[in-house]
This record gives sequence, C-alpha cells and structure tokens, in this order.
Amino acid sequence: MAAITAALVKDLREKTGAGMMDCKKALTETDGDIEVAIDWLRKKGLAAAAKKSGRVAAEGLVGVASAPGKAAVVEVNAETDFVARNETFQAFVETVAKIALEVGDNLDAINAAAFPGSGRTVAEELTHMIATIGENMNLRRAKMLTVPQGVVATYMHGALKPGLGKIGVLAAVAGPGEIAALETLGRQVGMHVAAARPEALDIDAVDSSSLEREKAVLTEQARASGKPENIIEKMVEGRIRKYYEEVVLLEQVWVHDGETRVRAVAKKSGVALTGFARFQLGEGIEKPKDDFAAEVAATAGV
Repeated sequence: MAAITAALVKDLREKTGAGMMDCKKALTETDGDIEVAIDWLRKKGLAAAAKKSGRVAAEGLVGVASAPGKAAVVEVNAETDFVARNETFQAFVETVAKIALEVGDNLDAINAAAFPGSGRTVAEELTHMIATIGENMNLRRAKMLTVPQGVVATYMHGALKPGLGKIGVLAAVAGPGEIAALETLGRQVGMHVAAARPEALDIDAVDSSSLEREKAVLTEQARASGKPENIIEKMVEGRIRKYYEEVVLLEQVWVHDGETRVRAVAKKSGVALTGFARFQLGEGIEKPKDDFAAEVAATAGV
C-alpha cells in the first residue's frame, strides 16, 4: 500500500478543500491515488461541500449548555442569517454545545466526537448539513468553564430560543451558597459582560502586548502636552488605571447600579469570579461589502 504522507494529504486538501481527516481517509481507501481520491470525496458528498468552503460564513448561532459546576459556549457559523432559523441547524448547535460540555473545548475533540443518532462524527454531520442546506458552515470556536464549588452561569443576549442566540456569555462564580442565589448573581454578571465587553478577568490577565501598546500611545499623547518626563509618567499611570477600568472585569463599574465596582459586588456576595467567556456571533470575521450597483453593472455587461 502506498504511504499516505502529510504532503499527499495537503495536496488533496488544496485540490478539493475537504477536511484533513476526510482527505487522509480518502487516500487510504484509494491506495494513495490522488485522482481516485478526488472522485471518492465527490461520491461521498465531501468535495461538493468543499466547493462552498471558500465562502465567508459570519452568520449562524452561538449556543450554550450547562451542568452542575460547568458550562460551555460554542459558535457555529453559516453564510446567512436565514440558516439560523433552520430547525436542523439549531438542533445541531444545541447538540454541539452539549458535546462540548462532555468532551471539553478542544475543537479536534468536538469534531471527532460521535453525533447522537446519526452514525457520524460531529465533523461528518456538519459536512452532511453543508451538502444538504447548501451553505458553507463551520464550528468556529468553543469554551468550557468549570468551578469546584459554585456555578458557571450562562446568559444569552437576545435569545432566538433558550440557549441559542448571537451573544452568549459564561460566568464562573466560585464559592459557597445557595445554587439559586449563585445562579442569579452569575446571570447578572453575564448580562454585565455582554454589555461591558471586558477583555480580561483581572489586571494580571491583561494581554501584555495590548498593555504596552496602550502605554506607548498614552506616553506620546502626554508628551505632546510639553510637560516634563516625571509629570508625563504620572499622567500615564493615571490613564492606565482608567484603561484597566475599561477592559478588566473586576475593575469595571457594575452596569446594574452604575457606581459599584464588580470586584466589590463579588466580595459583598462572598464569592469569587474566576472566569468568563463572551462569544459574539461573527466578531472578528471580515465580511465582504456588497456593492449592488457594481453587481448589476457586471450582470448587464457594463
């Protein structure tokens, strides 16, 4: 049997756009003959799905699932908002969130997990949906949080249905107390995170490169005032504190009262906020800008 090398798999992937594991399986089944492997993928419907893989998928749904002491959030993208209203797609996202809750947030592990009632893996089920619905789709990301004691609450802003929507949040609330009370606080934290968009849990977790970039900008702004270096240093320190209040969850002002710091809210409740995740559908994906006039002109041959 011919050796199935990484280079051969890569070549088949570039020719078809199919997934790495599908390409490897195709080559194994066809004794490494790349042309026969292409036909094998086409027959399985995988190459047909691959033709859609170059199209931008920035719509879809965010899904959350929870169990005692843990919760997961996933984002599954499609090309149009219309697909988000498809019951099959909704059921897929709900199921994938539950699978992430069991296997963790590693995408390879989720894709390799069995999709209930289908005889397929999650990745294979997604490929099947692409071929059936006719849009490019992908499982973009997943996150799971756990606490040894307490709750990981979930919040879905503008939910399309329970656990599905466009902005999903997890909030880990660690500590003793009645579960119902902890869930209520966790949901309030989730609402805060959805609105305030923190980037880090605490000051130590702030991305160092982002912090240095912010310091450089603030220093140049302060120097433009013409003040001496010792004054500039104090000005920058003050502005960095303000920066922390904008991007650090525990330093932010609690949106529910507009005056208390989130840190103080947690302390008063006798709990610790140990983590959060905020998934907003399509964030960071560059969407193509439609030029209707140009499209009409091109169609008319102008």
